[in-house]
Amino acid sequence: MKTAIVTGASGGIGGAVAIRLAAAGFSVCVHFHHNAPAAEAAAETIRAAGGDAFTLRADLTAPAAAEALVEQTVSRNGRLDVLVNNAGVARQQLFCDVSDGDWKNMLAADLDSAFYCCRAALPVMLRQKKGRIVNVASMWGQVGASCEVPYSAAKAGLIGLTKALAKEYAPSGVTVNCVSPGAVRTNMMAGFTPAEIESLCEEIPLGRLGEPEEIAEAVAFLASDAASYITGQVLGVNGGMVI
Repeated sequence: MKTAIVTGASGGIGGAVAIRLAAAGFSVCVHFHHNAPAAEAAAETIRAAGGDAFTLRADLTAPAAAEALVEQTVSRNGRLDVLVNNAGVARQQLFCDVSDGDWKNMLAADLDSAFYCCRAALPVMLRQKKGRIVNVASMWGQVGASCEVPYSAAKAGLIGLTKALAKEYAPSGVTVNCVSPGAVRTNMMAGFTPAEIESLCEEIPLGRLGEPEEIAEAVAFLASDAASYITGQVLGVNGGMVI
């Protein structure tokens, strides 16, 4: 059975991606770090619809944990067709208030984790002579955001990782692409007041926040055979905010 790993699948976007890939026929590893109930809820939604899903916990800022995540998935299903690097964190703060720890933690969660997962997954995909890697970045990785310097830098790094890996592994049958969301209705927006969200929506040409399911559709497309001639690309799903 086709198999996908979705990291950070206890979050809004990750959970939606896991559910969407399961609907496309994938057995899905629903990865989480802290929020086991949310991950299990996503897995149960998949099972209730007749799909196959299992949850695995891992701190992906540790190389050995990323390797174990891939190993356990392949041990269970015998293959790995799609890796979605969605795990990450976001935080707003003035640049001059960013500590060494803040900087290192952000890059570890948003960039190092993807690096470790790609490094663990690629040997499996190379043996299969086919694979899809989809990285979930951010529009701020493309243009930068005030008061989000570490986050912007980490997501820009993820975009660079995407393009470089795409060039290196295209001859081996592995495509690597990136989905770059804009403002999406997830828990990351929980700190915004209704007035702040309304003001933000006024800056978005389509006039509203995105939904996790809309990001999931973009990921599912890039993970599918319909995108077999697409690699190294950044697909913006941001309502026209960044063009």
